Amino acid sequence: MTSDIVIIGGGVIGLAIAIELKLRGAKVTVLCRDFQEAAAHAAAGMLAPDAEHITDEAMKSLCWRSRSLYPEWTRKLEDLTGLNTGYWPCGILAPVYQEQGNKGVGIQGCQGESPAYWLETAAIHQYQPGLGADVVGGWWYPEDAQVDNRALVHVLWTAAQNLGVEIKDQVTTEAFLQQQGQIAGIQTNIGLIRADHYVLATGAWASELLPLPVSPRKGQMLKVRVPEFVTELPLKRVLFGENIYIVPRRDRSIIIGATSEDVGFTPHNTPTGIQHLLAQAIRLYPQLQHYPIQEFWWGFRPATPDELPILGTSHCPNLTLATGHYRNGILLAPITATLIADLIWEQKPEPLLSHFHHSRFHNQPSIPPMLTHSALTPTLPHSHTPTLSHSLTQHSALIIAGKTFQSRLMTGTGKYRSIEEMQQSVVASGCEIVTVAVRRVQTKAPGHEGLAEALDWSKIWMLPNTAGCQTAEEAIRVARLGREMAKLLGQEDNNFVKLEVIPDPKYLLPDPIGTLAAAEQLVKEGFAVLPYINADPMLAKRLEEVGCATVMPLASPIGSGQGLKTTANIQIIIENAKIPVVVDAGIGAPSEAAQAMELGADALLINSAIALAQNPPAMAQAMSLATIAGRLAYLSGRMPIKDYASASSPLTGKVTG
Repeated sequence: MTSDIVIIGGGVIGLAIAIELKLRGAKVTVLCRDFQEAAAHAAAGMLAPDAEHITDEAMKSLCWRSRSLYPEWTRKLEDLTGLNTGYWPCGILAPVYQEQGNKGVGIQGCQGESPAYWLETAAIHQYQPGLGADVVGGWWYPEDAQVDNRALVHVLWTAAQNLGVEIKDQVTTEAFLQQQGQIAGIQTNIGLIRADHYVLATGAWASELLPLPVSPRKGQMLKVRVPEFVTELPLKRVLFGENIYIVPRRDRSIIIGATSEDVGFTPHNTPTGIQHLLAQAIRLYPQLQHYPIQEFWWGFRPATPDELPILGTSHCPNLTLATGHYRNGILLAPITATLIADLIWEQKPEPLLSHFHHSRFHNQPSIPPMLTHSALTPTLPHSHTPTLSHSLTQHSALIIAGKTFQSRLMTGTGKYRSIEEMQQSVVASGCEIVTVAVRRVQTKAPGHEGLAEALDWSKIWMLPNTAGCQTAEEAIRVARLGREMAKLLGQEDNNFVKLEVIPDPKYLLPDPIGTLAAAEQLVKEGFAVLPYINADPMLAKRLEEVGCATVMPLASPIGSGQGLKTTANIQIIIENAKIPVVVDAGIGAPSEAAQAMELGADALLINSAIALAQNPPAMAQAMSLATIAGRLAYLSGRMPIKDYASASSPLTGKVTG
């Protein structure tokens, strides 16, 4: 099968691009992994660049341009199909509560080309009867709108088929075949597919094919229905509240959304998520509590670190990127289709696309700097680990449960001689994940007083651990406390837990049965579970199967500094795991850290070797360099081991005589 263009991804972005290219004369094929899983099915269809308070100027311009295209774009689609998209320029009302005050009244009312109006208490309650009693005012955004997202996706699919776009559903793209800097084909579950040009529009799944910083952000939603005895629709405009939105449809249904959860591809609705949505929605519009619930669902938004899309050219001239639209995929569909079609078919790159190019996440120089003796000598306590800007490490971010980290070294907070030494060591290590013993913080155990205030949790991801728990039940309770502790420190979406179940006080070896039981329950509760285990390949596989985010096999007994004593088993775990493998416990020296990374481990967790060193900050930096070196060595591929000598210099062309 050959086409001018193959689009990988059959969601709203992929289909919109396919239609635009087809209308310009291209032969287009769309490959769709599972049409029903497209994020557009799980959206609410708000077209809300003003209500969203987008501050990035390029993004604001992109969103405004796309919203302005919507009336004509949906009319064109409806003409092609005879179907209704549900486009409704209803405006969006953003009520404000007493505790929020009316901050920015003068500022937000001057949006330039997109007006906004402040409504006082009496005006807003008159304009929209039925709002909660503690609503004291709000913003009216008359140019924001909505579309029925499910209807829109169906219309796009139908329009594409009517125009002759070849759509292949249930096709999984497994890999790009790259040759001489070009995409020569894509390997799929139905064989090799070739085209002249390719477009990656796979949304939250983009990082499965390319090293792009796109991760899933789960959103839960529900729908209620206005009862038939209510003769007139009580709600005729979108309500955009704090952490909640309420979207009325003309068919008497009302959409309520949405949570934002960094839990990877963890499926299903949860009682906590739905309870949160209902509580917020009823506070904003109380009569919802009397309406019957019709449906619950969830979906995965494609999030990037800066929450802006990735659009435009890629590392290959015949591959174009259109992904990472996060909360604005529906809104940005028409402008994305136009700009990508201009780029591919007309060879006319829009200057605005430069703001959304993938290279913004890879801003290091392509040639590694010289690492001189002075560059490697610690200047403590304010030293920073040199960054290796090699192309191999540029595309080597660590992803755990959908969250991206640049450092592959995790550190602990225990055993230091002082809080100040711990702070200096964390900085010197360059780590982004720090594990914290929940029980020791709560009980203010020696060395843990003031720990919550000692680190900048806006820059460091807390990994609460269940240290000290002897049973699965204890570990589950402490994990729940750890999640709440992370929230109190500002990490609202932190659901990580390092799971330790250790009943043996002498050797401190983890209990495999208790660990598995606790992991199963915590995964069900929405935790990203990082279990500490013996280097047991069968247990590691079982933990992966129940949904753990990583496995963390020990190198040798915790705190022993014995180094890698379980190498053979760790290698088996790495070879069979489809989730990150973090070597935890027993690493005593940087050489051992490098060796663990050379095996192919995804990350290391090191505490005692740093905290108990004579100069902990210097050792932290050494461990960081060793982790980087080991990873780079693994990616580079070491030379084969031979049982004979092989000269480094050629034997021909020698000077003789």
